[in-house]
Amino acid sequence: MEFVSALADFQRECSCPICLDYLKDPVTISCGHNFCFDCLNHSWKDLTDAFPCPVCRFGFPERKFRRNPQLCNLIEIAQLLRIRKSKRKRQEENAICEKHNQFMTLFCVKDLQILCTQCSFSAEHQRHHICPIKQAATFQRRILESSIQPLKNNVERVEKVLILQGRKFLELKKKVEYRREEINTEFEQIKLCLQNEQEALLKQIQDEELDILSKLNENVVTFSDHISTLKCLMKEIKGKCVQSDLALLKDVKSIRQRYQNLKHPELSSLGLNNYSFSLPPQYSGLKRIIKQFHRDVSLDPNTAYPQLIVSEDRKSVTFRRTKQTVCYNSRRFYLCPAVLGSKMFNSGRHYWEVDVGNKPQWTVGVCQDYLLWNWRNLPSVLSGFWAIGRYIESGYVVFGPKKTQLLPVPKPSKIGIFLDFELGEVSFYNGDDRSLLYSFSDSLTKTQTIWPYFYVGTDSKPLKILPVDNER
Repeated sequence: MEFVSALADFQRECSCPICLDYLKDPVTISCGHNFCFDCLNHSWKDLTDAFPCPVCRFGFPERKFRRNPQLCNLIEIAQLLRIRKSKRKRQEENAICEKHNQFMTLFCVKDLQILCTQCSFSAEHQRHHICPIKQAATFQRRILESSIQPLKNNVERVEKVLILQGRKFLELKKKVEYRREEINTEFEQIKLCLQNEQEALLKQIQDEELDILSKLNENVVTFSDHISTLKCLMKEIKGKCVQSDLALLKDVKSIRQRYQNLKHPELSSLGLNNYSFSLPPQYSGLKRIIKQFHRDVSLDPNTAYPQLIVSEDRKSVTFRRTKQTVCYNSRRFYLCPAVLGSKMFNSGRHYWEVDVGNKPQWTVGVCQDYLLWNWRNLPSVLSGFWAIGRYIESGYVVFGPKKTQLLPVPKPSKIGIFLDFELGEVSFYNGDDRSLLYSFSDSLTKTQTIWPYFYVGTDSKPLKILPVDNER
């Protein structure tokens, strides 16, 4: 095998780099490379100023070469020892330039193109790095081989991504199935709840119908008896009127007393009550409002009344009898124990909750930016102010364009405030049972700036902003 390999190398050294056949009439140029005389002449045919070597590209100022008779002898030996391979097969292993009909033995590193000798001299490839195919192939092979590992790594990464996508698909499918079952279950429960409510309401109406019929019969009997009494008395009076004077006056006192003491029977009131129902708290829309629109509201100490103490986390405020020394702020409350939230709202939907506990006096809500801070008492009617509060003398009251008394109201310990700029609504919820307390419709516009408002009162119990638990 070593002999065959050495013989193959010897055969290549005896070949012309241009025509790839055995050197014919070999000539050697100054750089030491050998060519067929005709091939070299053809390669330099159109050149006048510089004559580069077709292999190494070294340029010569003149057309200069020398005959090499010793190489001729070696070529004759090589032809005798040649490995049997036809010229056609050798040509098949090397591409031929369609333009110049020469073997393409060179490579342009910049353009990454295989060239023949004539192509390498063209203006298109001037000043480009040109090298033999074997050298270029070795270099490009190293580059390609160096890209195998990164490609392999990319394949592994993509395969991992596909595996993860497959897992996510299965997880998503399970979640969809779970959510589908959850929705079906919820709606079945709602249907059952509605059915139970319907049956209960129909039973109430039926019971009330029987009660009304009973009262109606009592009214009929009572008034029938009363009519009989009236007719008898009227008949007796008519009879007395036609009697003699002595006979009339004899019993007139008794008849007049009976007439004067005659009482009209009371009519039992009849009427059908207005029935309404509400879904259980878990079916109200507040759960989704809390989950989707809860905002982290905090207090702004710079707006707090001087006798209000705002906690370090700005989530709680308490009234103290001792007035603090505070810096002047044009937005601070000086005549009313109140404080604003630190963040304003002018678009979107927002929800937060306030723990009012069992404070005897409080007001929570929202107000516009231009609101006068220094009112002495809480206004009952004010444009740009929407709130709900509790007062010892008046109970639960809603403040806004008009003052509204809320009766009856279970004592809520938590108040939820919901702003909806999309619908222009301000709503207040009982945070304990999630029922709607009151809602202002068509109140907000998208150009308004709204601030959370907190009136603390003058008792020592704190007012707290609650972190809303989305899982409730």
